[in-house]
Amino acid sequence: MPKIVRFHRLGGPETLQFDDLPSQQPGKGEVRLRVQAVGLNRAESMFYRGEYLEQPQFPSRLGYEAAGVVEAVGEGVDQGWIGQTVATIPGFSMIRCGTLGEEAVIPATSLGKYPSNLTPVQAAAIWMQYLTAYGALVHVGAVKAGDFVSIPAASSSVGLAAIQIVRDAGATAIAVTRTRAKREELLALGAHEVIVSEEEDYVERVKEITGGQECA
Repeated sequence: MPKIVRFHRLGGPETLQFDDLPSQQPGKGEVRLRVQAVGLNRAESMFYRGEYLEQPQFPSRLGYEAAGVVEAVGEGVDQGWIGQTVATIPGFSMIRCGTLGEEAVIPATSLGKYPSNLTPVQAAAIWMQYLTAYGALVHVGAVKAGDFVSIPAASSSVGLAAIQIVRDAGATAIAVTRTRAKREELLALGAHEVIVSEEEDYVERVKEITGGQECA
């Protein structure tokens, strides 16, 4: 039987446990994934503490990000998915479809193929931060060439994704970090400018960088 990470009460990471469960059959519109790697992020931490968008139903699974191989499909799903190497795109309920475990059942609409030059570990770690940054910058902010974008917590995973998305749009990425320790690394990772908030006046530096223009 596959080992599945679940929790039976709210609390910290100490509530998580491995449960041996029968292999789950995918339902209509779902696939079963043999998990090779998983990603961990803030959503899981909030979920098992009862602080996320939905409340767990005990015993509850958890996890949004995984990479693996499709080994079974449910009704209405193309049989061609079987054997495909994929990653999961966050956007489903963790209660039934949690990815932390040796297998996961997820909606087929949440499957994403990834480039062959990525390892399963890399593929499992890209979706949450890039979708978060892309949604905010492109769908909501409509970032475009010539814009200036201030990126707080720039050394976080979402911040690093934002730097790349801003650059890809032809805009100027202004990374904001608390201490000087990460300044050179942020520049090496693509930031056009870095503001060290403990040492510099944020408003004045933004005015200097943008020439007085507004910054998103």
